[in-house]
Amino acid sequence: MTTKVYLVDDHRLFLSGVRAELSERFDIVGSAHDVDSAIEEVRALRPDVVLVDVHMPDGGGIAVVVGVLETCPDVKFLALSVSDSAEDVIAMIRAGARGYVTKTIEPEDLAAAIERVRAGDAVFSPRLAGFVLDAFAGAIPSDEDPEFDQLTTREKDVLRLIARGFAYKQVARKLNISIKTVETHVSSVLRKLQLTNRHELARWASKRRIV
Repeated sequence: MTTKVYLVDDHRLFLSGVRAELSERFDIVGSAHDVDSAIEEVRALRPDVVLVDVHMPDGGGIAVVVGVLETCPDVKFLALSVSDSAEDVIAMIRAGARGYVTKTIEPEDLAAAIERVRAGDAVFSPRLAGFVLDAFAGAIPSDEDPEFDQLTTREKDVLRLIARGFAYKQVARKLNISIKTVETHVSSVLRKLQLTNRHELARWASKRRIV
């Protein structure tokens, strides 16, 4: 059977190019330019593989992966990004993506990566695979972390969601609190951990395997 693929990218011109390259080999069942539409449509269409960009507004690829896998655990995700940073690769894999390739990939190699992800393989370029091995090869860290332990239970909940790429409004909806309360918790977490923004927070959480 032809593999059903769904495309998620907020750059419409790039999305059109990917669709054109893949349409003869795969059944492209749909596409989205934003996180909320992607989650809703993927849940409804249940494609075999979702090809998803990493950096988009409102939580990016992480929010799409987490939002879908909550109710559709059989859908497989392949991240496609301009970024080859260790933080992005590790964050996407922790969220549930089965692979990560960069947008410099050749069309044939991308098609092969999609088929491998559908078959259950994990797919990375050698450089990106090294990041994943480094992140998961070490011993399980101790549960004792003085910095993390100083946070309240609610602050820890907010930290995990923010570090996974969720927007404030999505965090508020998931925790059933107001956006203003989310902002207050984030400010408190940043102050306690002596960080300046949510990107530093994501890196901090990733290094401690909290995400």
